[in-house]
Amino acid sequence: MSEELLINISPMESRVAVLDNGILGEIYIERHHKLGLVGNIYLGTVVRVLPGMQAAFVDIGQSRTAFLHVNDMQREPRPVAENKSKAADNSDKNSDSNIEDAVVENSTDNLAVTPPVVSIQNTEVIPVSKTLIQHRLHESQRILVQVTKDQLGSKGARLTTNISLPSRYLVYLPSSEHIGISQRIDGEEERTRLKTELSSLMQTVNLKGGLIARTAAERVPVDKLEEDIYYLLQLWRTICARRQEMKQHQSSELIYQELSLPLRSIRDLVHADTEKVIIDNAQIYEQVRSFAKEFVPFVYDRIVHYTAEPSLFDVHRVEDDLRDALKRRVDLKSGGYLIIDQTEAMTTIDVNTGSFVGGRSLEDTVYKTNLEATHAIARQLRLRNLGGIIILDFIDMLEQQHKDDVLESLQSQLVQDYAKTKITQVSELGLVEMTRKRTRESLGQQLCEPCSTCQGRGFVKTAETVCFEIFREIMRCARTYNSPKKFTVVAHAAVIDLLLTSESDTVADLEYLLGRVITFDVENLYTQEQYDIVLD
Repeated sequence: MSEELLINISPMESRVAVLDNGILGEIYIERHHKLGLVGNIYLGTVVRVLPGMQAAFVDIGQSRTAFLHVNDMQREPRPVAENKSKAADNSDKNSDSNIEDAVVENSTDNLAVTPPVVSIQNTEVIPVSKTLIQHRLHESQRILVQVTKDQLGSKGARLTTNISLPSRYLVYLPSSEHIGISQRIDGEEERTRLKTELSSLMQTVNLKGGLIARTAAERVPVDKLEEDIYYLLQLWRTICARRQEMKQHQSSELIYQELSLPLRSIRDLVHADTEKVIIDNAQIYEQVRSFAKEFVPFVYDRIVHYTAEPSLFDVHRVEDDLRDALKRRVDLKSGGYLIIDQTEAMTTIDVNTGSFVGGRSLEDTVYKTNLEATHAIARQLRLRNLGGIIILDFIDMLEQQHKDDVLESLQSQLVQDYAKTKITQVSELGLVEMTRKRTRESLGQQLCEPCSTCQGRGFVKTAETVCFEIFREIMRCARTYNSPKKFTVVAHAAVIDLLLTSESDTVADLEYLLGRVITFDVENLYTQEQYDIVLD
């Protein structure tokens, strides 16, 4: 599989397209006035603690307060006094609230990030997941947090106190002691090598905390891993120093900002199969080359500056694919199609045979359509960045082997997906329930807004329905107001046309019944559902 990265820069936004064998697989968009927050680290202020939800709202300086759940807080040991009388004697120095404040305040001051040791006689250690958030946080408390999910709709950003700092090959976890290896690295020998070398390097540089080897770390020599560790070490020291400086300020502060989209794409998306990185902006081209030379040297010679007249995205048909990605219907080559509907609760994808008539039997036609649909579904999930709960409505299959083959095909296609997915078995109704990790808005949420006419319903009332509403409103006005001698209906042209043609008899009957004249006036700015009754 060959892969290319296209980086398009304009004064308004940055866009990165990932092409798999010339076909758009993923698109990332970052508007300069609305930068993404994921990965940013803030010294936030606790605004409200909600014991009933075991969560807290934290002010990080954005338009909406962010959300922090107790399960997203550092799992550190908490001392608990067995003897209440002895604990009471030390209450001034070692109360639960003081201990928890120490955990939050001190956990990031030192590079070692080891939990503060509190000496209490006759104490036991219980997991922090079993403690209550009201014992750990209080209003107006300053706390170091990192954004894990952007603001989505009316929901604020999602936070964690488990800070993670990514580099090209590694992810540093200051509050953990775990050494992990990416699941995408399959070879047991390579996994063992990485774990051994990372453990040795951490001891050599005296790095406290945990590390995760990313997929890009596979077969990377130890000297490159060491460079990454030193980079992360220096970055964490900088963050800790800046945190100390900002603690004296009362407002919430940005401590560390994630890289811009072009540099982030070089760090996270480039791999051995990436043939080219094409950039259409001279300034960003130089920035990316400088970044790649230091952190991703193998791709340095593959970075190309695009200077031709036609737009970079037009040449590779990215703009056309983007337009198609906003449509409900996705056509399959066989003649079948998908219908994709995204709601607040979930996304549903319906598979249909369409014009595909197949060959030998209905079961064979259905089977082939469902197999083809798995490829399109996996691509659309990545392209549209659909997340949360997703329901796949495959066409009903009778044979269990066919169901297994379709599920296996879907799973194999999702291997390339960077987001974490979880899939259930095919149900008796042909449904597959799955989840896909959501960290940012979907493509539709980024580029679109609810229709001002239908308010996001996807449909409007018919002209006939609006006519009947107008009749009822006229009768209501006639009963309420005795003085009007004439009613003027102001409405959309389609509604007025219907009132003067098909519903003219009803209008005449209503005039006779009420003893009042009804006139009509077209307002072109009204939607089909809008109307006014003017009393004269």
